[in-house]
Amino acid sequence: MIVEDIRVSWGWLALREAADAAARAPALIEHLGRHLPATGRRVIHDLGCGTGAMGRWLAPLLPGPQHWVVHDRDADLLEIAAADLPGPAADGAAVTVETRQSDITRLHAGDLAGATLITASALLDILTGDELAGLVAVCAGAGCPVLLTLSVVGRVDLTPADPLDSRVAAAFDAHQRRVTEGGRLLGPDAVGVAVDEFGRLGAEVLVRPSPWRLDAAQGDLAAEWFIGWVGAACEQQVELAAETGTYARRRLAEVTAGRLAVTVDHADLLVLPRRTPSTLMKARR
Repeated sequence: MIVEDIRVSWGWLALREAADAAARAPALIEHLGRHLPATGRRVIHDLGCGTGAMGRWLAPLLPGPQHWVVHDRDADLLEIAAADLPGPAADGAAVTVETRQSDITRLHAGDLAGATLITASALLDILTGDELAGLVAVCAGAGCPVLLTLSVVGRVDLTPADPLDSRVAAAFDAHQRRVTEGGRLLGPDAVGVAVDEFGRLGAEVLVRPSPWRLDAAQGDLAAEWFIGWVGAACEQQVELAAETGTYARRRLAEVTAGRLAVTVDHADLLVLPRRTPSTLMKARR
């Protein structure tokens, strides 16, 4: 594996699941529906699935029988995904799940053979340019729509504002673009790079905003996100640590009191393959 080994805890994924579901762009699902086969079982490959949250969100929004093939390198997360299954499809049809422990940066065309749809969430920004190019090529080769949600774009807004916010944000973005053993991570540049890579292969890419909007009702998530945000910024720019102690305590007190609102901007991408006579016939079946 080339990508930096970033292990995500199930607790963090559970904490963010509701906010992720609220943030994803519903308009893209309407577009997606017009590019899926009208009948038959949908085979959906979810890359870097974590605990299976994408399936729990998307499966009930799509009609027809669905078979989800969920990929992750973490066996513990796959075990949760296999146990916490999506509900039935929008029309009540059955939804089944198959787990595959795999490195998504080393997928081959055969791994996605027969896919009706490919999905991923919060993935693109932790890849290097080479890893993203390889993933784009494999997904484009499957010849089906690709839904990529919740990629960070480098915009964060905290209300009320604080003079240190912008410095922490800049250091955090630099951390997301840090150089690793496998190369430089794309971080907030990933969306633009993905659009260009898919476009170069002839696909149409629709991009829609999908911001987290966190207030008092999501205080636990806001606090956990803030701690990680400041921690990454200080790791990247160590001199910030001497200035952020009081800042962090003040901001966390505001979260506890329900006085801090946080917006973390993301983007969702829907990739539609070039329509050929054969794909048009398949969509009509």
